[in-house]
Amino acid sequence: MTETTGAGTQVFFNPFEPSFREDPYPFYRRILDEAPVHRSLIGGWVLARYADVNAVLRDPRASTGSIMDPNQRKALLEASGMWEIWMQSAVPEFMDNIVLLKDQPDHTRIRSLMSRIFTPRAIEGLRPRIQQILDDLLADLDPSEVDLIRDIAFPLPALVICEMLGLPTDEREELKAWSAAAARLLDPIMDADVFNAADAGLKGFNEYFTDLVARRRSTPGEGLLGDLIAAEEDGRGLTDAELLTNLVFLFGAGHETTQNLIGNATLALLRNPDERAKLVADPSLMKGAVEEFLRYDPPVQVTGRSALEPIDVGGITIEEGERVILLLAAANRDGAQFDDPDGLDVARPDVHPVSFGGGIHFCLGAALARVEGQVVLGTLVERYPEFAQTGDPAWRENFTLRGLSKLPLSLTG
Repeated sequence: MTETTGAGTQVFFNPFEPSFREDPYPFYRRILDEAPVHRSLIGGWVLARYADVNAVLRDPRASTGSIMDPNQRKALLEASGMWEIWMQSAVPEFMDNIVLLKDQPDHTRIRSLMSRIFTPRAIEGLRPRIQQILDDLLADLDPSEVDLIRDIAFPLPALVICEMLGLPTDEREELKAWSAAAARLLDPIMDADVFNAADAGLKGFNEYFTDLVARRRSTPGEGLLGDLIAAEEDGRGLTDAELLTNLVFLFGAGHETTQNLIGNATLALLRNPDERAKLVADPSLMKGAVEEFLRYDPPVQVTGRSALEPIDVGGITIEEGERVILLLAAANRDGAQFDDPDGLDVARPDVHPVSFGGGIHFCLGAALARVEGQVVLGTLVERYPEFAQTGDPAWRENFTLRGLSKLPLSLTG
């Protein structure tokens, strides 16, 4: 893929190359330096500066519901030979019903039904339970042979979100596989094999949740699932399609972001021992440090909007119907907003990354990800201050969601 800068030069990159997955930040630095506002070769605008990205995220004229014109999508899919695959998949219905891609008034209607258990107060009340889950996971490990992702970063948030939703916790591994496949739908580019795997993940989720919802209608049980079923049945809430789609969304969003945050932050501490020493010496820094980890290597790298009416930002006008790609990870490294933007500083004051978006689409699970990150990372540096890497990390193939698939550790140093 190429992007044409304002100077007419081209930046060549492939977000699915191992070198880009391992370190995309030199590319983002070049965009910030040479073309923080430019036209993308695949259509629409690209914004990289913090002020511009933040402005669009908070602008009610910026829509998530029509990020790509249907006719344009059809033309692109026909050109790539994937139109028939698309139309036979579960993806169009998923995109039509997910709260992430809804505008008002449907966005508020759906989000308000899900937000009760995600308030900061409710999430803070879960801190002791999150700590207990982590302690149980750690008790079952050989501290000399740990894969942080497999043993902690995935199971902890997956167990937490299962309990919050009222899902069986013993089926999380199968749900994980479907979620990992479906998460690739957030990437701007994918081949037929990746798309088919994502579609299979969605269909697996749909079958699972259809059966679970049918069984819960007579005995809803505890958790958000029971609340959503009740709301849907008394006519106040969700259609069947909205219920199923947003259960998939809540499970995926409930663990994907936290898994990436924990993995990316731990690797950052391994590569910045002086910053780890600060946290060991002063655990009170951890709350602010999590904000810095979210800035430094965010679990979500990019998002998109389209203009419902003309939007003036960054010296250009995004015309009605035009798309805009927001480089969240680049904005978090903008030197106009952050001193020493490419450096990790766990004591950095007043960190306000755009990693969780902004405006009405601010991430529903932001408070949960923060508390889970604080618990896991705080426990690691307090109990295992000498934890050490014992093998090479491996990165997931995702572009939009950035995270590790493996991080071998010895907790005892």
